[in-house]
Formats: sequence, structure tokens, C-alpha cells
Amino acid sequence: MRIAIPVADGKLAMHFGHCKEFAFMDVDPASREIHKTDMVEAPEHQPGLLPRWLAEKNVNQVIAGGMGARAKSLLMENGIQVIVGAPAEEPAKIVSDYLAGTLQTGTNACDH
Repeated sequence: MRIAIPVADGKLAMHFGHCKEFAFMDVDPASREIHKTDMVEAPEHQPGLLPRWLAEKNVNQVIAGGMGARAKSLLMENGIQVIVGAPAEEPAKIVSDYLAGTLQTGTNACDH
């Protein structure tokens, strides 16, 4: 399974479409382990680009702080599951909490 986390300054970026980079984390849900993390520069912002780009990178899941309804819909159309409302923490902590079933999410930080 590959999880993508939008990142700014080493922590989850609260606005999905305007992050500087993504943490791509290859994980094993059965063992709850992170096997590999790659930091990849995000493409320049263009409406509708990120869902297709993430699908091309074999992402199965996005965990974000905030995301607009259109982006969420496009991600799901590309077969990518979405969790919003995650805290601005380091990607490894977010994914570890998610795999352990202890990730605390709040409200979607983005309303467009």
C-alpha cells in the first residue's frame, strides 16, 4: 500500500493542493510497518492535476489536513481513498498512527 501525505516544512501541509512536496510512504498494513519513504516535489499547481499524478505514482491512500470537495472526488475517481482532517504532524507519525488505528482527525481544513 502506498500512502501520500502533502508536506510543507517537514509536516503535513494543511492545504492539499498547495503543498511543496509529498511524502510517499510504502507500508504493510498487516504488519503495520513503514517500509520506505520518498519525498517527492509536488508538480506546479493546476486544477485537477494532482489526482492523476498521484494515481500514476501508484498511491492508494491520501491523508490530508484539508482538501476541497472536487479534489476529493477526483482522487476517489482515480481509486485513491482519502482521509481529511489530519493534524499538522510529521508524515511518519501520521502514518504510524493511521496503521495503529489511533489517528485522530478533525474537521476538513479546506472548504473549496
